[in-house]
Amino acid sequence: MTTDEIATPGKIIAVHLNYRSRAAQRGRTPGAPSYFLKPASSIAATGDTLERPAGTELLAFEGEIALVIGEPARRVSPDEGWRHVASVTAADDFGLYDLRAADKGSNVRSKGGDGFTPLGPSLIPAASVDPAGLRVRTWVNGRLVQADTSDTLLFPFGQLIADLSQLMTLETGDVILTGTPAGSSVVVPGDVVEVEVDAPDAPGAPSSGRLVTTITEGTVPFGDFGTKPAVDDLQREEAWGSAEAAGLGARDGAGAPARPAESFELTDALREQLAGVAVATLSVALRKRGYHDIFIEGVSANHAGDRIVGRARTLRFVPFRPDLFQSHGGGFNAQKRAFDTVQPGEVLVVEARGERGTGTVGDVLALRAQVRGAAGIVTDGGVRDFDAVRGFEIPVFSQGAHPSVLGRRHVPWETDVTIACGGAAVQPGDVIVGDGDGVIVIPPALVEEVVAEAAAQEREDAWVAEQVAAGASVDGLFPMNAEWRARYEAEVHG
Repeated sequence: MTTDEIATPGKIIAVHLNYRSRAAQRGRTPGAPSYFLKPASSIAATGDTLERPAGTELLAFEGEIALVIGEPARRVSPDEGWRHVASVTAADDFGLYDLRAADKGSNVRSKGGDGFTPLGPSLIPAASVDPAGLRVRTWVNGRLVQADTSDTLLFPFGQLIADLSQLMTLETGDVILTGTPAGSSVVVPGDVVEVEVDAPDAPGAPSSGRLVTTITEGTVPFGDFGTKPAVDDLQREEAWGSAEAAGLGARDGAGAPARPAESFELTDALREQLAGVAVATLSVALRKRGYHDIFIEGVSANHAGDRIVGRARTLRFVPFRPDLFQSHGGGFNAQKRAFDTVQPGEVLVVEARGERGTGTVGDVLALRAQVRGAAGIVTDGGVRDFDAVRGFEIPVFSQGAHPSVLGRRHVPWETDVTIACGGAAVQPGDVIVGDGDGVIVIPPALVEEVVAEAAAQEREDAWVAEQVAAGASVDGLFPMNAEWRARYEAEVHG
């Protein structure tokens, strides 16, 4: 079915918090579901544009699984609830944080604007899928930013239908938006947001297809006859997902937070330069600048002679606790998300607190990172299936082999945050360089000057080695005194 075949619903009911990952991000876990209504006029189709109203800055996406009611439901049990679902599809529950204060919790204007509820493009028959086997993913400008599965819901679909049907009849064609996982953030004009719902383990792997929305800039300002948009740093932090992502403290020309941007690019030329100098030499250049704790202690490569160069993607484990593992260890957890979303040329860096008594990566996940084009994996924990992983091409730096599974010591907790790996602080986007001496972390702002200095130092060292090989004494040569320096400058620089 296509979006055109989705009848205009009498009701669109949306759930506030319903994914464990989102609850953890928000820092609160509700004991029961809560809801808000969206108007039918907010529905949009794939390929439509969505206007960010003039004078606003915090338009956020929320990829969701939408349920379309078939047989009406009134006072049904949780076990009966799923039988009243005709189909599922993708939804994007857009919201404007600039109007949250005006709504005082109702979300009438902050989530009810025209086009704020894209649905589709295709319907998946509910009878063909397991309600716990659905997956929702969101991409912004081609980058995967949300991924989770319905087996991690706080409140399963049947419970939502039973709860709502206690007070109202859910009628044929009504739509229930079932909540968004972690990863929701702000989009700006020009961004393209895509959402897909599928059932990868069901026969035929049915999919809703990609629900595509392009963000445009509005030109008509709000009038003086109602509450106008307003934001503060709390709203910015909640909209972006974190204070760091919101770029608090950085402002654009209008005084609003600048959209976080990558001012540094790890070009092919820089990669080649970094690959041509030793970690030991780079570490000397960093120490000269006051960076002494940039070495990831205790890790070594699974292949002799391996080198890695790439920007960091981070994954953090916390110590094992049964309740935390139950809430965060299953489904499409943080560990799986990290390995399933690492980008070509990136290095996945794992904080395991130096705990080598269990595996933090095994053969399947290492292979997934290799297939996705990752430049390497660094973990200050152990590696399971070590011989199989060693047989892959991807470089893996770790504390060595251990046969135990993750849950013996760890809970996969979060991705793309600042972590501590082997005693070094690692932020997403840092540059990671590794060779036989180990692995170091270089802040992006220092890369160009550090690699230039290191390359110059290695040219000097190579020239010194030539003199020693020819019989020269190291006295006065290593390091070079004024006489040797003058000779070096004359020979090398003419």
